Amino acid sequence: MSHTFLLEIGLEEIPAHVVTPSAAQLVQRVAAFLKEERLPFGKLVSFSTPRRLAVKIENLADKQADLEEEAKGPAKKIALDKDGNWSKAAIGFSRGQKSSPEQIFFKELKGTEYAYVKKFIPGKSAATVLQGLQQVVASMTFPTMMRWGNNDFKYVRPLRWLVALLDDTVVPFQILDVKTDRLSQGHRFLGKTVSLENAAAYPQALEAEYVIADAAQRKQMITQQLTELAQKNAWKIVIEPELLEEVNNLVEYPTVFAGHFAAKYLEIPDEVLITSMKDHQRFFYVLDQNDKLLPNFVSVRNGNREYLEKVVAGNEKVLTARLEDAAFFYHEDQKHTIAEFVERLKRVMLHDKIGTVSEKMARVHLLAQKLGKILGLSPTENTALLRAAQIYKFDLVTGMVGEFSELQGVMGEKYALLQGEKPAVATAIREHYLPISAEGELPQTVVGAVLALADKLDSIMDFFAAGMVPTGSNDPYALRRQATGIVRILLARKWQLSAVDLTALVTRNYEEAPSLYAKIAPQNNKAEVEVFIVERIKKLLSSEQFDYDVVETVTALTKNSFVAIMAAAAVLQKHKVEVDFKETIEALTRVLRLAKKVSPANLKIINKKLFENDSETKLYAAVESVAADSKGKTSEERYGLLKTLQPVIAEYFEETMVMAKDEAVRNNRLAQLVKIADLTAPFGDLTKLNVK
Repeated sequence: MSHTFLLEIGLEEIPAHVVTPSAAQLVQRVAAFLKEERLPFGKLVSFSTPRRLAVKIENLADKQADLEEEAKGPAKKIALDKDGNWSKAAIGFSRGQKSSPEQIFFKELKGTEYAYVKKFIPGKSAATVLQGLQQVVASMTFPTMMRWGNNDFKYVRPLRWLVALLDDTVVPFQILDVKTDRLSQGHRFLGKTVSLENAAAYPQALEAEYVIADAAQRKQMITQQLTELAQKNAWKIVIEPELLEEVNNLVEYPTVFAGHFAAKYLEIPDEVLITSMKDHQRFFYVLDQNDKLLPNFVSVRNGNREYLEKVVAGNEKVLTARLEDAAFFYHEDQKHTIAEFVERLKRVMLHDKIGTVSEKMARVHLLAQKLGKILGLSPTENTALLRAAQIYKFDLVTGMVGEFSELQGVMGEKYALLQGEKPAVATAIREHYLPISAEGELPQTVVGAVLALADKLDSIMDFFAAGMVPTGSNDPYALRRQATGIVRILLARKWQLSAVDLTALVTRNYEEAPSLYAKIAPQNNKAEVEVFIVERIKKLLSSEQFDYDVVETVTALTKNSFVAIMAAAAVLQKHKVEVDFKETIEALTRVLRLAKKVSPANLKIINKKLFENDSETKLYAAVESVAADSKGKTSEERYGLLKTLQPVIAEYFEETMVMAKDEAVRNNRLAQLVKIADLTAPFGDLTKLNVK
C-alpha cells in the first residue's frame, strides 16, 4: 500500500530571493533523507509561498525495506582460544550484535579469516521513519539566519507552525515549542486557519483560503493576468524573468492591477523611470506599440480585487513621490558642469587605504593610454578613450546617482551627452561598468571595452596592494567579477593580452607616476594578481566542460594570452580522443621534464659541431623546421606540427644520452630540449596532461 505525506514549514514572511532556492533545498534534503532511510517513494512535489515551504511525497512505501547484512568481528585467531572454544572477544562481539556465538561463521578477507554474524534488520514503519524529518527541517541553511525570543536556534525567519501528515495521521515531532499538527494557515488577511483532512488535499484546501501554494501555478496566474491587461489596453508590458520571479515570491494570492503617473515625468530619462518602477517598487513598466515608455505601471497585489482602487491610489502616491525626487535631482544636476563634478571627486575617497576616486581616474587614464597604443586604437578612438578616462566617474557625485545608485554610468552617459560630449565618450562612461555579472552584457564599443579593462585592472591591483584580497566566499569589492570581466572582454575582442602583460602595464604606471600610488605599491602583488586573474579563465573553461587536466595544462603559464589559452584548450580537448595523442604527449613531456631541470638562460645556443649521432642532426632539423613553420599559425596547426616531432624524439632518446659526462655536449643537448619546450609553451605545461 502506498501513502501520501505532507510536510509544511510555516514561517514569518521570507525574503523573496530566498523562497525558490529554499524550496529546492527542502526537496533535496527530503529526497536524501528518504534514500538514506531506505524508504521508497514515487514523486516529490514542491510548494512555496512567502510564508511557507512545503513538500508532498507521493507513493510512499509502508515501511523501510528489510535489511540483511553481515557484521565483521575479530580475527579467527582471536575469536577462538587455544582449545577451540569461543573467546571473550567472540562472545562480546556476538552479544553486541544481539546474536549468540553459535551464529558466528568465518570468512576470509585479504588472507585473514574473521568472525562474522548475519544481522536481520526489519524495516521500520513509515510513520516512525518520518519523525526523523525534524532534523531535516532544523538543519536547513539560508543566506541570512536569525534568532527570536530567548532561543539559540537560528532560521531564516521565526517558525510559526509545522504540518506533518501521513495520509490523514499527524506524524509527531517538534522544533522549539512548535509541534506538528494538521493545522495550516490561509492568507494572512483573507483566509483563516485550515484543518487539513489529509495530505493529498493540501493545495485545494489552501486555495479555498486564498493561498496558491504551487509557485508555478501562481506565476502562470500572474502571467495570464498581465497578458489580458496588455491586450485590453494595447500595451506592451515588459515581463523580465527576474522581476516576475521576485514578485511571485512576494504574494500568496496574486491580483494584477494597473496605475499611472503624470505624463510630465516622461521628460526624465527612461532608465530613471524604469529603475524607480522596477527596482524600487517591483512594478512592471509599460510600452506602447512603438516601444515608447508610457506613463503607466503594472503591479501585483497579494490579495483579491476588493478595495483594489485604494491599492492603486496608494501605489501611485508612492511612485509619484519617487519620481518627484528624481525630477528634482535631474534638473539640479544640470546646473553643474562635468568639470565641477570631476573636481569634487578629489574629495571622495575610494578607500582610505588606497586614495581618492580622482587618483584612481588618473591611474586609469595612464593605463588607457598604454592599452590604446597596444591594442591599435584609431586616432579618433584614442581621443575618445582619453577624454572618457578623464571624466568617467563624474556621475558618482551627482544628486541622481546619490539617490539611485543603480544608475551610475547610465546617468554619466546621459549627462555627458547633454553637456556636448561625443557619443563615443558618453557610451564608454556607461560601458566601463560592464559586465555587471559573471555572464552579463559586455561593452559593445572598442572605447568602452578598453576603458572597462583599464578600470577593472586598476581596481584589482589597488585592492590587492592594500591587502584586501578575496578569501573564500568573501569578496566585498567584487574583484572576482571584475577579473572575469577582464577575461571575457579580452576573449570577445580577441585581444592577445596575458595576465603578465596586464600587470606589467600597472608596474610601468607606477614607475612613471609614483605620486598616483601614494598609499599602495601594486608591483609587490604582481604575481598574486596574475594567478588570481588566470583562476577566472580556469572557472570559465571548467564551466564549458573542458577536462580538469586540460584546464590545468593550458593555464599553467600566466604569460600566455587568454585567447591563446582558450584556443589551446579547444585543441587539446579535441585531440585527446585520438590514438596517437598519448604517444605525442608522452614524447613531448619527456622532453619537458628534462628541460625543467635546467635554467634555459645559458642554454640558448645549439652547436651542431657537438652532435655525436644522426638522431641529433635529425632532431635539430625537425625542430628548426617546426619553429619556422609555427610562426603565425593557429593552435590547431601548431599542434599538428608538434605531432610530427614524436617519431624523431623517440629515435633521439633511443640513441642519445642527454646527460652526457662531457659538460659541453650535455648543455648542447639540453639547449635542444629547451627549444622544443619553448615550442610547446603556447599550450601551457603539457606535463599536467593525463594520458595514462
